[in-house]
Amino acid sequence: MLMQEQVISINPNVMSGVPVFAGTRVPIYSLFDYVLTGETIDAFINDFPTVSKEQAMKVITMAQEILLANSKFILRENFTFRREYSQTT
Repeated sequence: MLMQEQVISINPNVMSGVPVFAGTRVPIYSLFDYVLTGETIDAFINDFPTVSKEQAMKVITMAQEILLANSKFILRENFTFRREYSQTT
């Protein structure tokens, strides 16, 4: 169980500082690449066995919390972009 353990590691000596799952050399962006292409979490875990399902789920939860905490800013930025985009088309 990962109680209060570090889930993400950023170290300039590991993968040139790219955020990775702690204790691995697996970049965090790999998880999001899998999800965005329709792959399952289980497929990701199968392809990257050094990452536990608990770690992957924690990263997804962290991303969700960040998005929810910043939702007003994100919505405002996207609304502004869409309005500007629609004015130019």
